[in-house]
Amino acid sequence: MNRALGIIGFIAFILGLVIAVVAGIFAPQNSVVILVLVLLGVIIGLLNITSKELIPLLLATIALIVVGGVFAPITTLGIGKYLDQVLSLVATLVAPAAVIAAVKALWAVGFPKD
Repeated sequence: MNRALGIIGFIAFILGLVIAVVAGIFAPQNSVVILVLVLLGVIIGLLNITSKELIPLLLATIALIVVGGVFAPITTLGIGKYLDQVLSLVATLVAPAAVIAAVKALWAVGFPKD
């Protein structure tokens, strides 16, 4: 059963990345796309994130959020705008997973041990 849930989480991650890239180019501010990415992020956070992956996920999410807007100055063919839109949607995908991972980490730290 765990293997099946892991595969579902992986498919949600790949689907979310594809949606983020396509929507970042063609429909960056579509609220339905953003809602779908958030839901996929929740699925990813619930099904895929193990205790070994907590720190790398949180660090990667922080990096994605911090570099937001960094590509905007690239004005050649509007590439910077598209890269920023894609990056923003990828951050939208991983943010719910990061919140779930952070709650899991806090739970593990605060849970009474023997």
